Order: sequence, then structure tokens, then C-alpha cells
Amino acid sequence: MSGLGIAANARERPDAVAIVDGERRLTYRHLHERACRTAHVLADFGFQEGDRLALALRNRAEFFEAGFAAAMLGVEVVPISWRASRDELEYYLEDSGARLLGAEEAMDGLPVPVFDISGHEDAIADRPATPPAGALDPAPVYYRAYTSGTTGRPKAVERPRSPVNRYLQAMVGYPLLQGLTSPEEVHLACGPVYHTAPRAFSNYALLLGQTLVLMRHFDADLCLTLIERERVTWTHMVPINFVRILALGRTTHDLSCMKRILHAAAPCPVDVKRRVMDVFPPNIVWEYYGMTEGLATMISPEEWLAKPGSVGRAAPNLEVHVLDAGGGELPPGEVGLVYVSPMGGVRFSYAGAPEKSAEMWQGDLYTVGDMGYLDDDGYLFLTDRQQDLIISGGANIYPAEVEAVLFAHPAVADCAVIGVPDAEWGEQVKAIVESRSPVTADELIEFSRTNLAPDKCPRSVEFVERLPRDDNGKLRKRELRDRYWAVAGRNI
Repeated sequence: MSGLGIAANARERPDAVAIVDGERRLTYRHLHERACRTAHVLADFGFQEGDRLALALRNRAEFFEAGFAAAMLGVEVVPISWRASRDELEYYLEDSGARLLGAEEAMDGLPVPVFDISGHEDAIADRPATPPAGALDPAPVYYRAYTSGTTGRPKAVERPRSPVNRYLQAMVGYPLLQGLTSPEEVHLACGPVYHTAPRAFSNYALLLGQTLVLMRHFDADLCLTLIERERVTWTHMVPINFVRILALGRTTHDLSCMKRILHAAAPCPVDVKRRVMDVFPPNIVWEYYGMTEGLATMISPEEWLAKPGSVGRAAPNLEVHVLDAGGGELPPGEVGLVYVSPMGGVRFSYAGAPEKSAEMWQGDLYTVGDMGYLDDDGYLFLTDRQQDLIISGGANIYPAEVEAVLFAHPAVADCAVIGVPDAEWGEQVKAIVESRSPVTADELIEFSRTNLAPDKCPRSVEFVERLPRDDNGKLRKRELRDRYWAVAGRNI
């Protein structure tokens, strides 16, 4: 490998294409210059090392320009869904302490100033194309990644920062493992880069001097067209992408350039995975099991065909264990909580949630609440989730957050939000409601849309006389979920 990072690649391969964003093609020289100009803009805003910059942007070159600019100043980036509701934006901005929000459009009344991305070109036009004084080089981009909290509100994952060189080497560990470190590789980002995995893989590609092809939103035919046109060699997908591709029927696109498809984020139906394996060149569809907190397992196509439904064995230098409620190791075949060793042996915590942080650790292992079992060969099979997390189309949705919005409606006396089977999305959000006054399903769905991002809103509402609760008030969600999942023949 040559130097890591856009500055090194701008020096060594200035005319190589760094980012393809629609009709725009940025070379590494241009990307570095634009990141430098953006860094000067941030410096003018008063950003200093240790500050945070929030970005609520689509998949666009400016997301990475701002990220690398922030890195030069030692500023941490807080990625937020560009579809987030105002209430969600306020939460992320206040919780993270971000000083500025870069967004798709101008907004008033938020806790911090908002920089409308449409003004980006004018803002950087007269700024120097060289790094600000004291800029870090190499400059790793540090992200404040959020995941679920005990109340349904996302919590930031905090871990000690590694020395820069160790951080950069760790960042390219996964491509190295997959044999994807050549600068001649081309990566397609077909998932939203405000999500951990698409963002991480996109950054891997740019650190290594590869070409990053961006999709603003996923379209199956466009995805295959870009693979053929740009000679894409690797990408990251989620099962809903597979479903959309299969829905096209037999394709005439030349996909022979593809070397690797990595997929995760949601359980993939066995028949879907078998079929999508036939669409692409042989032996390129790899699966992994991971979370915002870290990587856990990996499985090759050959292994998966021998162990259909498995998410693999522990990734190199990691351990995976299945423990009972008391922390005891369970034998093969017995279902329990899945525990994983942290990447690099570095412990982490959830910001502002010491109890949640303590709950997840068992010695030097942590869990995110997934249930499963190991077979005799050490392959992990996921069976259920201890928490109520809903995964729809690869996106995490926290029922408690949706329930909190529904409870604010005057007609809602009690409610439960669960994930129910969906042939395309894996799961869809369903609300089960006890009403205290007349209200329709459409009214509640519309009410949720004014307070939540669209993907979090209920797709359907069922009205019941009484929700099943224990004497201590605990809702028996399993009872609600079972009648839907029994028909699907799966639990997750």
C-alpha cells in the first residue's frame, strides 16, 4: 500500500478519480483542494480541535469534503439522516454539542446555525486550496456514531482514540482482509453514508486511493448500470437491495468486473441470497454480522452454502460467545445472548448512559442484545433479539421512539410498536393501539410523519381493546409479535 488518506493520494496520484457523483468526477487533487478550502471555511466559523460538526446530507461529494476538512482541524463529524425530523435534529445537535449543521436546505429555529449545502460552492470559491496552518496530516476522520439507548433515543458510542497511524491501519483492515487494497479498485456506495457501514466502506476506499461511486438513493437498475459503466469491483448492500435487484428479472448488464459484495444490517432470507448469488459472478457474496459498536463474524460464499442461514464465525482477532443470563458459556445449539470481544481490545461506552454501558459488558465481552447459538463448528446463527429493535431495509428503528410520538396523540391511550414480516424490507413498523377516542389509522400515521423520519413511521395500525401487560406493567410484546412471525416461518 502507498500513503493513506486523500492528502497522500493527492500527492502520489493527483489525476486519479476519487469520487464519481452523478455527472461530476473529482480527482484526488480536486478533492484535496476542495477539502482544504472547506477547512478554511470551518476555521472561519471558529472550529477548533475537539469541536463537532453535524452533517445531514445525502450521498454527495460534499459529505466527504466536509469530513476531510473537519479531520484537518481535529473536528469530529456527527452524521445524521438527511430525512430526520426537526425533533430528531434537535436531539442529535443538543446531545452531541455540535457547533454547526451542514444540511440539504436552510432551516431556522435549531440550536445551532445551519449551513445550506447549496451555498457550498460560493463559500469555498475564494478560500486557499492548501491546508490551514497546523492542519493534521495524515488526518483521519473521526465520527460520533449513534446507536440505540434504553429509552429508544440513540446514544453515541464513545471509545478512546488511537494514535493516528494505528487508526489508519485499522481502518483499512477490512479491505486488506478481503484483498481489496489496490488503488485500482472501484467502490460503489449504494447505501446512505450517514449509516455506519456505507460510510465506513466509502472511507476505506478513499483512504486507499480508490474510486468511490456515489448513488443518491438506491435504484436497482441504476445500481447495475453503474457497476457496468464504472467497472465497480466491490460494494456493500443490505437484503432489500438484493430483493430489488431480483425483481428486475434476468439482467443483461455486464457484471463480470465485480470481485466482492459485502452484506449485513438485516437477516437475509436464504432463498433471496441463493438467487442473488446467481446474478453476480461466482463466490463474491460475503456476509458479516456487525453493529455500530464493532464487527463480530464473517462468512464466505462457500461456507454459507455449507451452512445456509449462518452469519459466520468470529472475524480474525475477535471472539464470539453465547452466554446464558448469568454469564455462563452455553454449549453448541443452545440459544442465548451473543457476546463479542471489542475490536482491537478497546472497550467503549455509551455517552450519557452509564447504566446501559454497564449492562452490555460481561467481563471483556459485550452484547447488543441479539440472541443466537453456535453450532459444533463455531458458526453463529441468529434467532431473535432481546431488545425490541426493528430492522427495516437495513435501517435500525427503535419502537420506544415511535411509541413516544404516538403517545403524544390525544386519542392514544396505550400503544405498542413492533416489527412484522415484510417480503421486501425484512420487517415493517406496525403500531397496535388502544384508543380513548375515535381516531383512524391514517390519522395516526400522518401524525407520526410530522414528528419522525418517514422510515420510522408505522406502515399499518391495528386497534385493540386491551394490550397484554403483566401486573407490573410490562408489555408482553412477544405475544403480539408471535402471531405475525409464526406465519412467516422465522423469528427475525
